[in-house]
Amino acid sequence: REGYNNPQVSGENLIGLSRARRPHNAIFVNFDDEEIPTKPLDAAVQTWKKVCTNPVDKKVEEELRKLFEVRPVWSRNAVKANISVHPDKLKLLLPYLAYYMLTGPWRSLWVRFGYDPRKHPEAKIYQVLDFRIRCGMKYGYAPNDMPVKAKRSTYNYSLPITVKKPVSHTVSVHDLKQGLGTSGASGAKKPASSRYKLKESIYIFREGALPPYRQMFYQLCDLNVESLQKIIRRNDGTETECTERDGWCLPKTSDDLRDTMSLMIKQIIRSTRPALFSSTTSSEDGKEQLAYESGEDEDDEEEEEEDFKPSDGSENEMETEILDYV
Repeated sequence: REGYNNPQVSGENLIGLSRARRPHNAIFVNFDDEEIPTKPLDAAVQTWKKVCTNPVDKKVEEELRKLFEVRPVWSRNAVKANISVHPDKLKLLLPYLAYYMLTGPWRSLWVRFGYDPRKHPEAKIYQVLDFRIRCGMKYGYAPNDMPVKAKRSTYNYSLPITVKKPVSHTVSVHDLKQGLGTSGASGAKKPASSRYKLKESIYIFREGALPPYRQMFYQLCDLNVESLQKIIRRNDGTETECTERDGWCLPKTSDDLRDTMSLMIKQIIRSTRPALFSSTTSSEDGKEQLAYESGEDEDDEEEEEEDFKPSDGSENEMETEILDYV
């Protein structure tokens, strides 16, 4: 209209609504898709063959194949804790051997080509649990009192589509061909067999240990606590339907697991920082335990969790992984 001047566009204020698609060629599958892929895209095969030029890469490929033979569903962090492979090469290798589930009980996980967890009740143990450490005055400690800190503050976070963002080191195909698989840069202190490996705590939950981040995506088989496994196995042998919310598990199984895990986390924090709970009386503990067992106060719990923002920098967040392939 008359008198209107277009605003000046620069890297300071421009937000891009799209960006060049990354050539990783992953196949995404939703829970309600009828068919699942049985083989990778031709482009994924060509891309991997182009960078798989040395014995180290072929060994990594064989190791990942064996992992998928033993267990058909994996999170990327679980893979990174079992195989030492450069992250940029793993982004190319995973779409070559598996497809990615976007929704449902196996969301954010990589599934071996040809395997449909919706048709196999035994795939229940591979389902994902989105677990967030609860914090707030009702739990006895505020976010700033947490022994597990956010990896990055939400106040220092740029959207992945913003033009002005920290520039990460890019790796070209030529670099990948030069053996970034597990050989890496010279002078590194770690042995090649474990240079890129993550600690197992990144995907395994154990009794008496705090998670590395406030938000974690665990597979049910990686909850290494007998009481949690009993909850998961309550309907073993009687599974009749796979639903998008609960998969092959009984309804509210995820809620029961979160409640039990949260109680375990609170006990750990209580033992490491008793001063935070010094004002809590034994009678209040009894009421809290009773409420937990009876399921009371569930609505309040959900309201408080909505206010809690998990770490935006966690390598375990599915949103971060999806952005690697779009």
